[in-house]
Amino acid sequence: MAKVLYSVQMSLDGYIAGPGGDMSWLAPHLGPNPTADALVDRIGAMLVGRRTFGGDDPNKGTDKEGAMSGAWDGPQFVLTHEPPRDPVPGVTFVTGLREGVEAAKKAAGERYVNLLGADVARQALAAGLVDEILTFVSPVLLGDGTRLFAQPGGAEIQLERIVQADHDPVAGLWYRVVKP
Repeated sequence: MAKVLYSVQMSLDGYIAGPGGDMSWLAPHLGPNPTADALVDRIGAMLVGRRTFGGDDPNKGTDKEGAMSGAWDGPQFVLTHEPPRDPVPGVTFVTGLREGVEAAKKAAGERYVNLLGADVARQALAAGLVDEILTFVSPVLLGDGTRLFAQPGGAEIQLERIVQADHDPVAGLWYRVVKP
C-alpha cells in the first residue's frame, strides 16, 4: 500500500515559499541532489493543493518546468473547493482531503503519494494521514513567506528520523510520523 510523503525544500529559517508564494528563491538551490533524484521513481502520484497547482514554478519556461524539476510525470490530484469547469489533462480535481488521499494512494500502488503545498500538508498531518516527511534545507534565509508548517494552536506531532543525507548539496532530513 502506498505511503503518504510530504517532501519539500525550505530555507534555513523555515520558509517553503517567499512572500506572495514566490518560488524563484529555489532556482539556485535545485539539483543535482542524489536523495531527491532517487525519490522521483519512488513517487506514484501527487496530491497537490490548489494554490500550489496554480502557483509559481521556479523553473517556468525551462525544460525543468513541472513537479520535481520536470523529472516526474504521473497522476496528479488537486485538492480544491472549486474544481475548474474545463478538464486539465492528467489532473483529477478532488474536493475532500480523505477522498484525495485515497484516490492518490490507489493510483500510486506501492509507491509514494507525494504531497505538495503547505496547506494540504498541514491538513493531512492534522488528520493523521502523513506517513513520512522529507525536508531539504537550503542554505538561505528568506525572512518571510509561507512556513513549512504553521498551525497556531495545533497539536505536537512526534517524528522519528529515518535518514539524514548530509552528503547532498542541500541537506535532506527524512522522518517517519509517529502515530498514536
